[in-house]
Amino acid sequence: MDTYLETERLALRRFTADDADLLIELDSDPAVMRYLTGGEATAPEIVRERHLPHIIAGYEKWDGDLGLFAAHERDGGAFIGWFCLRPKPDGPRDEAELGYRLRQASWGVGYATEGSRALLRKGFAGLGVRMVWAETMAVNRGSRNVMEKVAMRLADTIPTPPDMETIEGSEHGGVRYEITKEQWEQR
Repeated sequence: MDTYLETERLALRRFTADDADLLIELDSDPAVMRYLTGGEATAPEIVRERHLPHIIAGYEKWDGDLGLFAAHERDGGAFIGWFCLRPKPDGPRDEAELGYRLRQASWGVGYATEGSRALLRKGFAGLGVRMVWAETMAVNRGSRNVMEKVAMRLADTIPTPPDMETIEGSEHGGVRYEITKEQWEQR
């Protein structure tokens, strides 16, 4: 495995063209997709033809430093999901989004917090990132808890995108959390 980042329990690596089935399985779990699509699975052809090529192209765009990374347990190698640290497609490189999508079997054991902390450390200490942001639905308490555990601060409320208005809790909108390099250094 070509490791991008290791934590005590996780190994993150770049996705390859052979990883479509991992993403398809992850995005087929209604619980995983609850706050993204209302539980609807991502069609396999969308993963193969759009999502995975876009993920791989991001490594070239950001010199392999930023992007979306497959996460595996170090002990046994099981795929648990993914983490991302990446700028908006047309945004500045020093402002990156933190994100994660984990298999339901990997919830509640601290993986999201562990991986997020490691990505913040890598971004701020080694990649020249100045600010990290994350967004989720206001009702997604699990993700909000992770953002708060890694010292991100609630920065704003955001409207629900039109394509998410039918999702349970969408009437409450979304939230944006942020942390700057200076805030991270002072935590």
